[in-house]
Amino acid sequence: MAATEEYDLVVVGHGAAGLAAAVTYAEAREGARIAVLERAPREERGGATRWTGAFLRVAEDRTLDPDWTKRMQRVSAGLADDQYCRLLERETPTTMRFIEERGVKLLFDQFPFAHTLVGGPPAMRPAGRPDGGGKAIVEALSRILEGRSGVDLLYQTEAVRLTISEDGAVDGLMARGPDGLLRRLGARDVVLACGGFEGSSEMLSRYVGPKACDLRLIAPGVRNNRGDGLRMVTEIGGDTAGQFDMIHAEAVDTRTSAADAVIYGFAAGIFVNGNADRFFDEGRDTWDNTFEHIGFEIWRHQNQEAYWIADAKTLAVPGVEHSLLSDVPPERADTIGDLAAKLGIDSEALEKTVAGFNAACGSQEFDVHRLDGKSTIGVTPPKSNWATPLDTPPFIGIPLTSAITFTYGGVRTDLAARVVTPGDVTIPHLYAAGELTGLYYHEYPPGTSVLRSLTFGRLAAEHAAAHA
Repeated sequence: MAATEEYDLVVVGHGAAGLAAAVTYAEAREGARIAVLERAPREERGGATRWTGAFLRVAEDRTLDPDWTKRMQRVSAGLADDQYCRLLERETPTTMRFIEERGVKLLFDQFPFAHTLVGGPPAMRPAGRPDGGGKAIVEALSRILEGRSGVDLLYQTEAVRLTISEDGAVDGLMARGPDGLLRRLGARDVVLACGGFEGSSEMLSRYVGPKACDLRLIAPGVRNNRGDGLRMVTEIGGDTAGQFDMIHAEAVDTRTSAADAVIYGFAAGIFVNGNADRFFDEGRDTWDNTFEHIGFEIWRHQNQEAYWIADAKTLAVPGVEHSLLSDVPPERADTIGDLAAKLGIDSEALEKTVAGFNAACGSQEFDVHRLDGKSTIGVTPPKSNWATPLDTPPFIGIPLTSAITFTYGGVRTDLAARVVTPGDVTIPHLYAAGELTGLYYHEYPPGTSVLRSLTFGRLAAEHAAAHA
């Protein structure tokens, strides 16, 4: 085994959380020796962050949606760490300044369908996103590190296990590089920011349940999230948090292998399964509070097969193309039967389902800019809002399956991002941030995954640098 290489800080993970930690520490301690480990090669660096649109639940004044902390308590039945959520709310403006001052441009696009991402009740106010998505964050922060002496970006390098001193403090880790050999990286502090366990079929089966191996990955970078951080922390007695049998899943287009090929603009259409039967109330809430449940339902109960069906009225919604993220346009046909044939489902069955749905709809105009209360009558499942007949050609459809974005269960930390034991004792010199850390229960209020990764990666490094 090679001799120990000594660093002030070792970061495991090259995504939003890891990069925020490394940049913050480098700027706080001039000349510090820092290593950032990345399982992927350089051209694929960034983990899940690289591939996401990185929507941020922030308003144009750079503040977090004021309802988010309350929503977290509601949907988690009080299980989510309220202090963590409130700290995220307070730190959000600083996090936004952090990325903007380092070259990330924020956009605030008008979304064509009602949402609750900013401002509490369903609204059309735009939420933020980086120009260029998560890749823009990865490249901007990576360039800063590449320009600093003393910083080593170690690609195709895996963290194997943490090392601890005789008194129990973390003092580095064992890593395996592209040559397959182990080496020890000594460190005063270690930040784990290597994602969840979406890329591990074994861990998914163990925690999420049967057929979890059938879940498609939302993006290529997710395959490198193999639960390393969770494994290493629990090996030395660290605690866990979050709901381990729940995931953030999204409905994606089966016709493409492109990352993040999700559909959000489904308000005016319907979902059917492989038997051409409706299985979900498509209007039970705004898209941002519904899309995860649809993805989970497709995987858990619909045999990973579903279809979204709509008509010309959806195509007429201004900006609808921005809500259908697939790089393949929807299938089109002049009749429902012809559309079914293009999608590969039974024409007679789909025609019957659409006819039954249309008969349950009224004739009043629907309004996708708000929860309009236009509901079906006498059909199961109901459609609680935006119930409008599918009767205007061209008819459109997209075949769907469910893809896993991230896991809920992970490591537990305190408000300084220090890893804690079940007895609430901090493990000296060990931090964790990002999707590796457990927070969500029952539901993921969206637009906060990249945001909390950046925030707590930054806070971890601020604490480590202040105590170095």
